[in-house]
Amino acid sequence: MLLLPFLTTIPAVVAVSSLAGVNIAGFDFGVEITGTANLKNALAPLKEFMGPDGAGQMNHFAKDDGLNLFRLPVSWQFLINNAESVSVPSNTTAKRSLNLGRSMNGTSSGNGTQSAAAAGALDATNFGKYDALVQACLATGAKCIIDIHNYARFNNKIIGQGGPADAEFANLWSQIATKYAKESNVIFGLMNEPHDVPDLKIWATTCQAAVTAIRKAGATTQLILLPGNNFTSVTTFISNGSAGNLSTVTNPDGSLTGLIFDVHKYLDVDNSGTHLECTTDHIADGFQPLATFLRANNRTAILSETGGGNTTSCLTNLCATLKFVNTNSDVYLGYAGWGAGGFSATDYNLTETPFTANGTFTDQKIVSQCIVGTRSGAGSNGTLGNTSTGTDGPLKSFVISGATATFDRSRSVLAVSVGVVCFGMVLIL
Repeated sequence: MLLLPFLTTIPAVVAVSSLAGVNIAGFDFGVEITGTANLKNALAPLKEFMGPDGAGQMNHFAKDDGLNLFRLPVSWQFLINNAESVSVPSNTTAKRSLNLGRSMNGTSSGNGTQSAAAAGALDATNFGKYDALVQACLATGAKCIIDIHNYARFNNKIIGQGGPADAEFANLWSQIATKYAKESNVIFGLMNEPHDVPDLKIWATTCQAAVTAIRKAGATTQLILLPGNNFTSVTTFISNGSAGNLSTVTNPDGSLTGLIFDVHKYLDVDNSGTHLECTTDHIADGFQPLATFLRANNRTAILSETGGGNTTSCLTNLCATLKFVNTNSDVYLGYAGWGAGGFSATDYNLTETPFTANGTFTDQKIVSQCIVGTRSGAGSNGTLGNTSTGTDGPLKSFVISGATATFDRSRSVLAVSVGVVCFGMVLIL
């Protein structure tokens, strides 16, 4: 008999968060942090409505990049088409400027519109346009977050605390949930970035009313995202009482199934998400402490907004943040970068809108290296190679510390065959 050495590979498993993707903005344009909305600025990011090709962007992100989560911001006012004009306080500082009237300097012009009441049925025309974006998202096979982008307010008044009653907020969500009760890939994001909410115990009661309404509408299994105060910042989510108060929110049967903490974090100097440069990854002062809390309390969270400029400092810091989220996938479901859709690919500081030429999409560096790359190793110690498409999704070839591997990035856990040389023996008789 003859003993021959042979070469083989040892398969390794790289754990990543189950969800990763991008915000597809546009229907939220014109919303200010006061919860006012200038509906004239709302932009449907769909070619069928003479807007940007949001459907094509999502298809690219899903098919070419393996992303599986899209957050779809929209104003409460747009959905019910309630735009009775009243005066709006001027000089309101706005976050991420371009979705708030699309100015470049981060300050609103003060010419938004208010409506007299938040109650009302979903407007057939406006909701139909928004639903077209939802359907385009669902067509990719991704999870789709319906995000009410009103900052816990309706026309400068806080829901349940001087503004619309909890019942009005619950009515909005009951209608939405009824529309998507059978869509398992729809996620309900209760509210974008509450801030300066005086009483978080009352805010938790407001969220409870919405959760109960969603479940009673027949959407019994979908994820529901619970946002906290201070723009739901991860660095203050525990200390300001958001985590504790929102922990009291339950499903009608008393369970916590599908109730996810919703956190945001921008990495620029003032957490405004308006600067090209990033100053920190906020792991030590935000993501790590929250991970510890989540494990201790058997809860999970999602980072539904984060981003940075296509600069060296942001590539370094955002990639580090997302690598941490992926590494701690037992408590972080995933993340969505801000933002694409209606944003320009060239003149918005935080753009994640891909470049297009002759029907081909090319990702921004912040997307290829961080949003996508940290799920493959390319954002830290690897480089992306060529793309090929197989029957089970896009396959990518990349390099990890000099070893070749292939993987399917549509998986929540990536099976990686790393080119590690091992010596064995074959017995030949």
